[in-house]
Amino acid sequence: MRRQREAWLNAYEFEFNSSEWKILELDSYDKDWLDFVASCRAGNDVSDFDLVIGGIANDKVIQTLDRYFEGELSEDKALGLLKYERPNIQYCIRSQKMLDDCLKHIESRQL
Repeated sequence: MRRQREAWLNAYEFEFNSSEWKILELDSYDKDWLDFVASCRAGNDVSDFDLVIGGIANDKVIQTLDRYFEGELSEDKALGLLKYERPNIQYCIRSQKMLDDCLKHIESRQL
């Protein structure tokens, strides 16, 4: 199953008061999301946020992004293609303080 290695499932609880933290929320594949991804790909620092919430780049989205970053698609064309995709939202905790204060380990189970 897993090449004779043990597998574990860890469960966590993540609770936070949004007024206490610097949060960037990108809830659709729009210009703000595209600009943020472009900034990250360019190596720009995004550490001033404690938490970034936004859509991940699945296979379809990454194809559009790659074509945009290679200059094959204009920003308008890329955004036009992305508007048909439904974001699969991820949470990226960017600060150690938020990890320490808001993420609580609940249990570990061997699978």
